[in-house]
Amino acid sequence: MCRNIKTLFNFDPPVTDEEIRAASLQFVRKITGFNKPSKANERAFLAAVDEFAAVSTGLLASLETQAPPKNREEQAQKAKSRAAERFGA
Repeated sequence: MCRNIKTLFNFDPPVTDEEIRAASLQFVRKITGFNKPSKANERAFLAAVDEFAAVSTGLLASLETQAPPKNREEQAQKAKSRAAERFGA
């Protein structure tokens, strides 16, 4: 899985449309191997991003959990701590 795609479910505040689109873009980039598609592939590439974003929005809206929402700041701090341990930064 692409390291740039982050978990989007069960956060406070809830995920935004921009975050869903960014994750969808990263996913399409990963599976196509394109960072930026050629003009010939641009329409299909952007359509795929839109479709993945729509499916992801529906999925996130339909999921249920009894767990309390995760705090974004706490999760970001944990990620920074893991990165520091992993990369010595």
